[in-house]
Amino acid sequence: MSLTRRDFIRTGAGAGVLGGAGFSSRLAAAAGSTRIVTFSEWLRADRDGRRRGLNECLQRIRELEPSIHAWARVQPERSTTDGPLADIPFGVKDILETKGMTTEYGSPAYKGRVGTEDAAIIRELRKRGAILLGKTVTTAFAYRTPGATRNPRDLTHTAGGSSSGSAAAVAADMVPFTIGEQTRGSIIRPASFCGVTGFKPTYDLLPMEGVLVMSRSLDTLGFFTHKPEDMLALWKSLGYPAGSDEQLTYGVPEPVPECDPEMANAFRQSVAALRRSGVDIKPIDIGNMLEELNQANITLENYEGARSHKARVEELGDRLDPALITLVRDGLKIPMSQYDAARRYIADCRTKMAAIFRSTPVILTPAAVGGAPVGLSTTGDPRMNAPWTALGTPAVSIPIPVATGLPLGLQLTADVGQDARLLGAAVRLQELLDAGPKISRV
Repeated sequence: MSLTRRDFIRTGAGAGVLGGAGFSSRLAAAAGSTRIVTFSEWLRADRDGRRRGLNECLQRIRELEPSIHAWARVQPERSTTDGPLADIPFGVKDILETKGMTTEYGSPAYKGRVGTEDAAIIRELRKRGAILLGKTVTTAFAYRTPGATRNPRDLTHTAGGSSSGSAAAVAADMVPFTIGEQTRGSIIRPASFCGVTGFKPTYDLLPMEGVLVMSRSLDTLGFFTHKPEDMLALWKSLGYPAGSDEQLTYGVPEPVPECDPEMANAFRQSVAALRRSGVDIKPIDIGNMLEELNQANITLENYEGARSHKARVEELGDRLDPALITLVRDGLKIPMSQYDAARRYIADCRTKMAAIFRSTPVILTPAAVGGAPVGLSTTGDPRMNAPWTALGTPAVSIPIPVATGLPLGLQLTADVGQDARLLGAAVRLQELLDAGPKISRV
């Protein structure tokens, strides 16, 4: 089956994936049962429960996709392999190659382009039995031009970018997990905007084979799930260590990085709530470093991105979106001396941050400058995330339990290679925050 999202919704296709005419009756029979939503619930479900859950995912997509626009293509496959993820569906950002399924990079210039091989991460998931449900919307070439995805929490707001569809699909309970990719803030920021958990592992820990290249020094694959406990369970299912239960000292930048008042207030209240719960938190002075790392990230993305897409722009010209054309034009003007200086600065900061992480193994910051912006003209500001992408450290966004309004996220980071420690800390802090009173935005 190969259908665009519009065809899928219009025809009701996908109903036959698990047996054709029995789809509606099975849904009706399952109506009285508990619907499985989070990845942890999917892991606990038996094979029959997972098959029912897949049909429920497809039904939810048909109901909500016309307003959310999370999917570029819905093309559910059959599970052919037993394994820990057997019959568990997932979505993937439309910059990863998929065999027999379109990979269009979010650009009309590549409409209908069908891949011949799977990206390495998709092969890994297939081997464990997971079912690729389809491709999620991305900004064009995972850069700045927004797609049509709306925030499931409020359709008048963006879902973020560039992994917009991947974040929105999880937030709308269409699928238990999705794959995203981050070059500046393209996983952590959409997770914050949509109120889900987004995880960017250590740079180059997940295989990048078959992923559209923007910046080889920055591009990093990652995942979206509902909660940190789901992310840790997914990480373990992929064969990575879970870490141990640790009592850690957490670092908090003082002063707090510049952000919108509501985010600054929610961040301070979250830190205060964690202190009251017994969490050891110490101030750290990294504000200037974060600002300079953000600029270094921009230099690397523009320099490397221009060279990654130069031939594409020369071939297709005005068929491509203006933002990519501007990236190539301006990025090619960046001298190698500026690029090398940015790389040296990042390397120097890695050494300095390694020392800071020894005394405060996990650092807390806002996951975005504020809530999701209104409209679809922008996907938001990534400066809270770009420094950590430049450093290659793992980062995770967890939902702050705000009392009202759009979601806000808390970003946790740890040293390179400390992914298991970071996810364990995220689970613990989420439990502590959820156990307390809701956080006020003012």
